[in-house]
Amino acid sequence: MRVSRASITSNIFGMLLLLACTAICGALPGQQAPPGAVRSRAADPAQIFARGQLALQNGKLDDAEEAFREVLQIDPQSGAAYTNLGVVYMRRKQWAKAVSTLQKAERLMPQAAGVRLNIGLAYFRQNEYLRAIPPLESVVREQPDAVQPRYLLGLCYFFAERWGDAAATLEPLWPQESAHFPYLYVLSNAANRAGLEKLDTRAAEELLKVGNDSPEYHLFAGKYHLNRQEYDQAIAQFDAAAKANPRLPFVHFNLGMSYLGKQNYARAREEFLKDIAVEPDLALNYEQLGEVYWQTQDDSNAEKSYREALRRDPRLASACLGLARIYQRRQKYTAALAETDAALKADPARTDAHYMRGQVLLHLGRKEEAKKELAAAGGSGERPANARVPSPELLQDSQ
Repeated sequence: MRVSRASITSNIFGMLLLLACTAICGALPGQQAPPGAVRSRAADPAQIFARGQLALQNGKLDDAEEAFREVLQIDPQSGAAYTNLGVVYMRRKQWAKAVSTLQKAERLMPQAAGVRLNIGLAYFRQNEYLRAIPPLESVVREQPDAVQPRYLLGLCYFFAERWGDAAATLEPLWPQESAHFPYLYVLSNAANRAGLEKLDTRAAEELLKVGNDSPEYHLFAGKYHLNRQEYDQAIAQFDAAAKANPRLPFVHFNLGMSYLGKQNYARAREEFLKDIAVEPDLALNYEQLGEVYWQTQDDSNAEKSYREALRRDPRLASACLGLARIYQRRQKYTAALAETDAALKADPARTDAHYMRGQVLLHLGRKEEAKKELAAAGGSGERPANARVPSPELLQDSQ
């Protein structure tokens, strides 16, 4: 999920995905020209490869792409050229194209952990955490002491709601990362959801210890309470963060989530609009605005907000379901079905999407299909009460 482009305090958020855009999104260390490349009388592939590397290092992505494609025309078996071509696509944030290119490199260079690491990152950037996990697991098995792949794997487990795996993967990073708010926040919440009380307490106490009353500390302390549905405590922390830094990214988003939890829709709307002023590209702001309008029976503005969310992130399942609810209420069942299909394509495990699809199919007279969907929903039309609160602050680029 691409969420935002605003820059934020680097020593707080940047460390989360420092593992992403600087150390990972580059040519593999020590990358050399492809060995055994077929020589051409018209061009030397080693020289072309070197030219591509230099262009990549200098951020000249078009020149780099052209050079690595030239190498591949001469030597289609050059795993090194595919690797760096994949890096070009990563730098452009063309994640799907990066994955397909890096997978070609992986087939040619199966022992190159850096290629698998980049594949995992490219999936992560597309919110495809389940697909990111296998390549990252393979890297961590080979390099158990490497901080970057372990941290990224822990985040994938966290977003996939594999709480025990997230805690077990992240805890060994305590010596390197326990001075950082995001690490402590993720570890504490994963431990809490996994029932690991001692680890939860340890991380929460360390979060308080290193906080130093900074706006960033209050943001993560508030998020700690928000995940526990302790809305008043969360609001107090977010208010402290906003008072110290009114333009701190995501603080108003989280205030909006807190007021939404308290069913104070007027305040929730106000806070989401404030965060839009800071983070105009954050799709989740528009999605949650849609929820506010839906709850207040303002279907017209709800539909507009959900469409704005999907314009920024076409795979935002909750926005698709928001539209489906609107169309279902309007008895536009074919349109509602299309939105439930889009939601399930983005997130096949969502029980509420299966439930809604089943209800829509019943209205369309497709009873057998409806039964299957309702069975897949497990009889529930709601997300679990303890479902993870959206955490865009953990997906923020370090750039």
